[in-house]
Amino acid sequence: MKNPFSAVRIFVGEMIDELKKATWPTRTELRDSTIVVIAASVILGIFTSISDFSLYQVVDMLTSWASK
Repeated sequence: MKNPFSAVRIFVGEMIDELKKATWPTRTELRDSTIVVIAASVILGIFTSISDFSLYQVVDMLTSWASK
C-alpha cells in the first residue's frame, strides 16, 4: 500500500521550489504598492459615501414631493 503522506511531501517540495523561483518585491516596492492600495481605498470610500448620501437626498426629496 502506498504511503498517503508521500503525495503531500511531494506537493510541499514542489511548492517550495516554485516559491524560490518567484520574484518577490523589494521593501520599497512593497511600501509603495501598499500606499497606493490604501489611497485608492480611501478615495473609493469617499466616493461611495458621497454618492450614497447624494442619492439618498434625491430619493428623499422625490418621495417628499410625491407624498404632498
